Amino acid sequence: MTVVWAVANQKGGVGKTTTTVSLGGLLAARGHETLLVDLDPHGSLTAYFGGDPEGATGGVYSLFHQAAEGRPIQAAGAVRATRFDHLYILPASTAQATLDRQLGTREGMGLVIKRAIQGLQGRFEYVLLDCPPMLGVLMVNALAACSKLLIPVQTEYLAIRGLDRMLQTLKMIQRSRKDSLEYVVVPTLFDRRTRASTQALWELRDNYSDCLWQGVITVDTKFREAAIAGMPLPIMVPDARGTEAYARLLAALLGQDDFHQRAAS
Repeated sequence: MTVVWAVANQKGGVGKTTTTVSLGGLLAARGHETLLVDLDPHGSLTAYFGGDPEGATGGVYSLFHQAAEGRPIQAAGAVRATRFDHLYILPASTAQATLDRQLGTREGMGLVIKRAIQGLQGRFEYVLLDCPPMLGVLMVNALAACSKLLIPVQTEYLAIRGLDRMLQTLKMIQRSRKDSLEYVVVPTLFDRRTRASTQALWELRDNYSDCLWQGVITVDTKFREAAIAGMPLPIMVPDARGTEAYARLLAALLGQDDFHQRAAS
């Protein structure tokens, strides 16, 4: 059975793509066949691995048109290998920004990604969905397809205020799914040198303890260097501070560590 995780927040700049790439890199480095799906029309995940969202054809966008035309959804031909063993990507196109206007009201458009993943059963052990920072047909697809939702939240006042909006969206989606969706809030971009970051972390721990991973993803300049190199940080620098933080998160997600264990600060 393929494990599907969505990485979403209705605020940009909180570390969604970094989280997707880092967890995907860790899984691939451990020999797990892993697919990263770029649902964001900005295509940051696609660009990370050397793709061009502006000129891309096929990919996620093509799956929606296959569905709209009544054709079987064939995702296998849209999957691209990265230059890293066991790591693949279903790339984005900037044309995805038009999907809500073109197809958002058509029946069945909320289950395209779920059906695409079902068609890839047996090929991938893990699928990670990198979501756009807005509610629309692409985020709805991700939340319908995933078995677990990861919500990266920057340890910053305005980002925490935006968390409530994401949780309201989740409640709405859960009603349409007719089942519960496990979700995990992941504190990101934590800088222990600043009072604002520390206060934001404690606010998260005080108010969201029932769904909060108690570790933190700290600020690490190595993330930027890895992005420039087009490499997942866990593959480029296995002992980096950021790699170790995501390794702790992955252990918690896989049930290999206490979910509420506090990371050393």
